[in-house]
Amino acid sequence: MATAGKRALVPKKKRVYDSPARQRQAGETRGRIAAAARKLLEREGYAGMTMASVARAAGVAVPTVYAIFRSKKGIVSELLDEARFGQDYQALVRGVQETSAPRERLAFAARIARQIYDAEVPVERLLRGAGMLAPELAKVENERECHRYQMQVQQIDYLLQAGVLRRGLDRESARDILWCLTGREIYRMLVRDRGWTPEKYEDWLKETLQRALLKI
Repeated sequence: MATAGKRALVPKKKRVYDSPARQRQAGETRGRIAAAARKLLEREGYAGMTMASVARAAGVAVPTVYAIFRSKKGIVSELLDEARFGQDYQALVRGVQETSAPRERLAFAARIARQIYDAEVPVERLLRGAGMLAPELAKVENERECHRYQMQVQQIDYLLQAGVLRRGLDRESARDILWCLTGREIYRMLVRDRGWTPEKYEDWLKETLQRALLKI
């Protein structure tokens, strides 16, 4: 029992250090590490882009690099994501969210696919030119493909709720079609292998998605 005149001791709550300043600092550190990694990749190649060399170039401790990215594959994912999901991508996503017309939403899907694949070309060339092994790069791409498949169900659900999905097409089949047609391989085959312009690819993809998914 606390004696008279003395305050009972109450355990202090731990402070949660999650201030905007701390978040901004963490973001700046992440960006500095990624920028240093890209420069090393250009200069030393994938083999020379070690976690230790990245830490030195970024001016941080090696454990900091591991804590943020975990591995070289994590750094590669960051470099690709920076290219793919920048301001242009964010603007297109906002456009989708502000559009209610089903045909226009699928036009945005084609535009987004083109934007992502156009943007990633320079980084992929850098990675392959720097000697990154194809199986390692494939692992990074496979992770992103799984995420893309998970996210695209929102588009299909919107078409279902709007009652415009093509007759006889169930939810999972429609999702598979959207995922397949907006895939990287079709872009590579048409644009890189067959020499289509990105504009021609986008127009074809828009029309193909609309015919494949919407009621006539």
